Amino acid sequence: MFSKLTSFLQESKQELMRVNWPSREDTTRLTLAVIVISLLVALFLGVLDFIFSSLLNTFLLK
Repeated sequence: MFSKLTSFLQESKQELMRVNWPSREDTTRLTLAVIVISLLVALFLGVLDFIFSSLLNTFLLK
């Protein structure tokens, strides 16, 4: 049991050494892209919600 755990930890360390980690600049750029896209989608959905709510209120209340 102990040898399996030791083997697992050694293999995990070796695998982490092979990972191609992104640079700080890449991480910052991609994070900002996700935030901007999320805000644009939220704005788009908010505008659609406002339009559909206005249309429903116009046709259902008259």
